[in-house]
Order: sequence, then C-alpha cells, then structure tokens
Amino acid sequence: MKTTPRLHLDAALSPGREVDLPREQAHYLTGVLRLSSGDPVSVFNARDGEWLAYLATVSKKTASIRCERRVSEVKPPPDIDYVFAPLKHARLDYVVQKATELGARRLRPVITQRTIAERVNLDRMTANVIEAAEQCNLVFVPEVHEPVKLPKLLHEWEQGRALVYCDETAAIANPVEALKLLKAPAAILIGPEGGFTVEEKALLKSCTFVTAISLGPRIMRADTAAVAALTLVQAVLGDWHHNS
Repeated sequence: MKTTPRLHLDAALSPGREVDLPREQAHYLTGVLRLSSGDPVSVFNARDGEWLAYLATVSKKTASIRCERRVSEVKPPPDIDYVFAPLKHARLDYVVQKATELGARRLRPVITQRTIAERVNLDRMTANVIEAAEQCNLVFVPEVHEPVKLPKLLHEWEQGRALVYCDETAAIANPVEALKLLKAPAAILIGPEGGFTVEEKALLKSCTFVTAISLGPRIMRADTAAVAALTLVQAVLGDWHHNS
C-alpha cells in the first residue's frame, strides 16, 4: 500500500484552492516519488491545519496541488519551550529535529559564556523543524526564535512560565518529583557542552521561576541531555501525561 506523501506548505489552504509548489517540493513529488496528476498529497501548515489534496498540474520543472478538504485542525503541542545553547552543525540539526518530535512548541537558542557556536543558521533550523513536523505527523510547526544572551533571556522571562534546567546538585534528586511541583506553561533549558559557569548558575538560582532537576549521576552530552530532559517534561507536564 502506497503511503500518501506529507508536505508543509506556507501558502493558504482552502477548499478548491490550487497552490503552485516550490521547485524543490515539485521535484520531490514528481521526480523522486514519480507521482502524476491526480495522485493524493497531504499538506498542512500551522494556520489552516492538514488537508487532503491532489496533484493538479505537472510539468518538467513545476507542479501544483489542489486542496480538496481539511482532515485535521491545527494541533499545537503543550506549551513547552526548548531553550538551548546552540551546538555545531549535525548535532544541532539532531537536537532541533528531536525537540520537534518530542513536542516543543518553540525553539529558543540562548548564548551562554561557554557557547561555542554563537552563530545560528535560523533558516537551517527552520528547515529541520519543518522536516521533522512532516515526518512525525505534527499538524503544527514550532516557532524558531532569534538567539539571545542568557542574562537578557532571564531578565525578560515571561511571567507565569516555569524554567527548568539540569543540575546534578538539584535539591530534589528525583527529577519526576521536582517536575510534579510545576505546571505548564514551562520551558527546559539545556546549557553548552562545558556547562554553565559559576556566575550563570548563581544567576539561575536567583530567579524564582527557575527549577533545577537532576538527570542522574552520569555526565551527558548536550544533545543526549536535551532528549532526556524533554522526555521527562513531556511525561510529567506535557501531552504524554494528559493522555495517560
């Protein structure tokens, strides 16, 4: 049984509307998948939801789809942000994809004193977010924010949103018990490979909205810690908890 391909389209989606596909998507459907006019395609965005569509016109370099009917409304994940010190290249691609799959609503790069990759390619991040959303059946696309420095992030923090960060010296050793004291909206903060500096830890501990959690006795790489922490937050505060 052939699987219907699934694509994110930034264009408005409505009954009977015909949308010209970007060249890359047109090539993927017609050149890679070998689809032809009349074949079904699933398209979605964060405004109009997910739609059943069909390939309308196909030429050597272009293609269009015609929307037929909406099959799902927009479904935002729980109000949980992923705040992180950027990593380099492939490892950053990995954590961005996994954060999307694990249900982060926003991705917010933060520059710390030990951040190595201070330049963030937001277009590449957005492309990875969209690809992950297409693959994991998400009827939503997480927001990708501009990088900010840690002191500015904390100074301008949204009132009412808990911020969780990983610290092996956390007062409550069991991370689940620590998270049970919180509720969404929330955010998980993952620091750089070298960890937070003494000054940054002091700054975090001085903020009343910040909670430290422990990820156990082993020192994890930043990308591993991101997956572990997001999994915990989803299980206790996110849709995994609500669906149990």
